[in-house]
Order: sequence, then C-alpha cells, then structure tokens
Amino acid sequence: MTISPNRIGNQTGILEFLLFDRPRLCIISLCLCAVALTFSCSCASTTRGENHGSNRLLEPVAHDRYADDVARFLAGLPARTGSPFVDLQEETAWIDHRRQLDRAWSQTEDERLPAMRAFQQAELSSHPAALSPVFYPFSGPDALTVTVFFPHSPVYVMVGLEPAGTLPTPRELERKKLEGYLAATRATLASELARSFFITRQMDRQFRGQVTDGLCLPILELLARSGHTILGFRYIRLDATGEITERAPGYHAPGIIGNKGVEIEFLSDADQSVHKLFYFSVNLSDTRLQGNHPFLTFLSTLQGSATFLKATSYMIHRQEFSIIREHVLNESAAVLQDDSGVPYHFYVSAAWRVQLYGQYVRPYGSFRWQSQPDLSNAYLKQEPKPLPFQIGYGFKRIPSNLLLATRVN
Repeated sequence: MTISPNRIGNQTGILEFLLFDRPRLCIISLCLCAVALTFSCSCASTTRGENHGSNRLLEPVAHDRYADDVARFLAGLPARTGSPFVDLQEETAWIDHRRQLDRAWSQTEDERLPAMRAFQQAELSSHPAALSPVFYPFSGPDALTVTVFFPHSPVYVMVGLEPAGTLPTPRELERKKLEGYLAATRATLASELARSFFITRQMDRQFRGQVTDGLCLPILELLARSGHTILGFRYIRLDATGEITERAPGYHAPGIIGNKGVEIEFLSDADQSVHKLFYFSVNLSDTRLQGNHPFLTFLSTLQGSATFLKATSYMIHRQEFSIIREHVLNESAAVLQDDSGVPYHFYVSAAWRVQLYGQYVRPYGSFRWQSQPDLSNAYLKQEPKPLPFQIGYGFKRIPSNLLLATRVN
C-alpha cells in the first residue's frame, strides 16, 4: 500500500492510520482528552493568569502516517508494514545508513540521555512548569533536548531563523542518489548527537536546499529516533490576527514576514501520551519582530509557559534582541537555560527564585568575551547542584552549566 503525502488532512489518511496501528485508537483518543484537560488546568493555575487562547494549540491534526514513514526511513528505523519505503530500505545505501546511525545514537543513548533523564526526573518532574507548554526560541531543529527535559508538556513551540521545509514524496526520494543523500542527511544530525547543539553556519549550508529545504525533516528524525510516533503533520502559518491557519507547502506570504511553520502531533511510545510540536521560521531581532504583529499576538497566547534556552549564540544578551528577552522575562512561569540565555543579572530580583547547576567558567572559543562576572560570583556564593551531563557550547572542553529560574510572584 502506497501512502500519498497529499492525503494529510482527509478522511482517507485517518483510515489508513487506524489500519496502521488500530490498537492505539482508543488510547490516542483518551490521551488527547487527558492532554487537553492537563493543558487547560495548567494554564488556569499558573501565577501568570488564565490563558484561554493557548488552548487553540491543542486542536487536533488529521492523522496520516506518511510523516512517520518518512521520519523512520531517514532516521534509519525499519519501515512499518505498508510503508512506501519498504523496498528502498533493502538498498545497500540504506542498510549502511541504518548501521551508522545506530552507532551514533548508541553513543548518545549510553552517555547523555540517561543522565539527562535522571536530571529531568530529579529536578523538573515535580516542578510547577512540568506540565506547561514550552517555548523554545533559537531552537533550530532540536526536538531531542526539549522533549527529554519536558517529556510531559502538551505543547512545544520552537522558533528559529531557518525555513520550516517540506516532506519529500516517495517519488522524489526514489530519484535521489541514495548513498549521497543519506550520507548528507546523517551529517545534518551529527553536531546534535556529538555536541548537543546545532551549529548555525552548518544549518545555513544544510537546511536551505542543499540537503533539505528546512528543519521539518531533522525534527521528525529526532522525534522518531527518541521514541515517538508521528500521528499528524501539516503546513501552517499565522494569519494577520496571529491565528494558526493551514497553508499549502509552497505558500509565499506577501512582504518579508511569512510566519510559516509546521505542526506535528506525536505519540510518546513510552507512556502513550500525545503532544504537539510547532516550529515557526521567524526572525527574532527587534527590527523584524517589532513589526511582526501576528507573531507577537501569537506569543501572547503562551503566557505562563516554561521557556528553554540553549546554545543561542548569546543573541538574547544583545540589545537588538530586547523584545524577545522581555517576552521571556515577563511571560514565562519558569526558564531553563544555559549561560547563553537571558543574562544572569535579569534574574537578580524578588520576582525569581534561581537554582544553579554544574560549573560556570568563561565561555568557550569565539564566545569567550561573553563572560558574566555576576554569574561567576553566584556560583561561588551559592551551592550549585551537580550537572551529570555535558550540554551547550564547549561540549567536553569546559564544564557545562544550567540555570532554572522560577517565578515567585
């Protein structure tokens, strides 16, 4: 059975998904209700006030298995019955692709993920923001870290400068020189697996048509490889009022602000919980953001979210990114970040309770001039908790740090 990618959003796609994994139907229905209830309660109880608008993020996506099929093929995972890639995975190039990805993921799963999950369980699982939506600006395609740290969040909103991209059709993949294409696809995840973050200049080379036309494919691959099943996928944009609306894959918005993205609904294979992930391509600098009223309106629906910041190139330290910094400070119920996030001095007030983790030293390499003496002093005066894994810049070259700031009023 060949699954057409154009069936996303219609009844045929729903029926095909049910045939694909019929026993999960009742579980998924119950999970969607539970997620909606949890999300509603989370928003209502936050100290930042009730958030009615964000419930729109939980509107269901029509189920279609094609995005999951693509994700598994590119992530080096065996095809499920009925996948259009069953024959392609018999190719020598794919078999080698799977072997190399298995090796790379094995190291990540052995060295980093158990310690990260233990940290999540000890420090974040009982945190008030554990069930809140998560806002992840400057994210790139890093769906892995945010879902490990916030596995129970109903909604993840990721924002980066890179385009959202499109799903390739089976025909498009069949026409590619598979060995070279799969090798290039592996390279798009190499930095994340080896260093815990995506390198901006590499993303510029890889995700603007050279390997893929955007970030949806690496996002899907990371979700699939980290134990998730893709339930639904659609191309979206923000309309003039900041509402999410469906778009055609090749839609070009008038002017320079497109606010285009993708919406992914996925199932955690570990506990059968259902989640949503949104990725938007948005320039977060003040010069572009101050005129982007639809996106600013959309951001207002995320009041009371947990914000995650990692490997941001220290953009949010700069004055020309003050709008997004003020949003994080004014609207977040909690912020988890490394030192490239909001500068420490913004948290030195009665409004925040701060817990430090790991060790803070002068930033590594080209970011060494971003040193924060007040953060260094805080590490000397407080008793930071251990951080049993490496994360962020200077990976395995300098100690890593995290900061968890919780709003207290």
